[in-house]
Amino acid sequence: MKLYDKIKSQEEAISLVGLGYVGMPIAIEFAKRGVKVIGYDLNKAKIETYKAGIDPTNEVGDEAIKNTTVEFTADETRLRDAKFHIVAVPTPVNDDHTPDLTPVEGASKIVGRNLTKGSIVVFESTVYPGVTEDVCVPIMEKESGLKCGVDFKVGYSPERINPGDKVHRLETIVKIVSGMDDETLEEVAKVYEIVVDAGVHRASSIKVAEAAKVIENSQRDINIAFMNELSIIFNKMGIDTKSVLEAAGTKWNFLKFYPGLVGGHCIGVDPYYLTYKAEQLGYHSQVILSGRRINDDMGKYVAESVVKNLIKADVAIKNAKVAILGFTFKENCPDTRNTKIIDIYNELKEYGITATVADPVADKNEASHLYGMEFVDISDIKNCDAVILAVAHEEFKTLSNVDFDKMFKVADNSKKVLADIKGLLDRKAYENAGYIYWRL
Repeated sequence: MKLYDKIKSQEEAISLVGLGYVGMPIAIEFAKRGVKVIGYDLNKAKIETYKAGIDPTNEVGDEAIKNTTVEFTADETRLRDAKFHIVAVPTPVNDDHTPDLTPVEGASKIVGRNLTKGSIVVFESTVYPGVTEDVCVPIMEKESGLKCGVDFKVGYSPERINPGDKVHRLETIVKIVSGMDDETLEEVAKVYEIVVDAGVHRASSIKVAEAAKVIENSQRDINIAFMNELSIIFNKMGIDTKSVLEAAGTKWNFLKFYPGLVGGHCIGVDPYYLTYKAEQLGYHSQVILSGRRINDDMGKYVAESVVKNLIKADVAIKNAKVAILGFTFKENCPDTRNTKIIDIYNELKEYGITATVADPVADKNEASHLYGMEFVDISDIKNCDAVILAVAHEEFKTLSNVDFDKMFKVADNSKKVLADIKGLLDRKAYENAGYIYWRL
């Protein structure tokens, strides 16, 4: 009997190693489809949160966590009771933008220590081509004493979950799958077909699947960088970038990207994995790294633009009161990892401005731990010289002129700077009201 059949009949279990924004929804979905699932994370506090029926990621909701049959555990030896392992740990970059493979190497050691004969290990973490076979496999072989290709097999299926997105979900996005040989590929494909209604795409090799993932986000990064560069140019020309893009977007083949801050643990990170590997092979990236430099500098650019507008409003810069609405890396998602809002905050600090930050969606504990950031309630924002609408949370989309007016000092509107990073507001309405309005 094939491993897939044993999983379907609950004779064998699958494990999820890493229960964050990617791993946890996968575990929940497999369990929902009648599969025995062991959900492992080395973070004991996270495991206790899940056991208490709480979903801090907001990806599946508390009810799904409460009612799931997933066995949440921080005991790595429980992995020995699974034959199909899915590794979904983060792959960040170091301060010098080189890949930090520590999490995936650590996960490989944990899986290796608890690997049994006949198992399949599938990695979902975003990596440069070659990591699965050249880095992870030797670690698992060393830790287990088993031989890859003989005692266990490996595959790669890049994650495509979009945190905070309630439309594009695990089950609705075509899943790329790959395996070290044809037999493994078929097993991996059939197992994922249990949960992915949209179907799977069988990549010709593990390296092809790794490469496909890393270019998906690199392509998006480059397109947004182009929009950001256009925004810088058009702002110098006194032209509204959003209006330009709306006009250009009437052409059937114009790609509808918009300027913005590129953060998070994918788009702002993945291109560095690809360029790192290219450097090792003697090729220095031209386009990809140029795009990265533009996007990495956008937080600083936003802060500088706010300062220039404060000067235009004849407001003293040092100790000016500025509020930032939103801190997460994207809308309607509590994740603050690699948020570029911190760049705005830090750059304002360089000018002697300590901004007040409000974010009703953000993971407060994570923000405090990563950045030392404490949030205020939006109703407590008053007497400001400038307000930066930084993230397009649903809660912020309902803010009116009256709501914003309460956040500013009692003064003529020409003294009020409103920076609308996401272009959510009606520019003409605020300009006609006398505000100094600015957006990317």
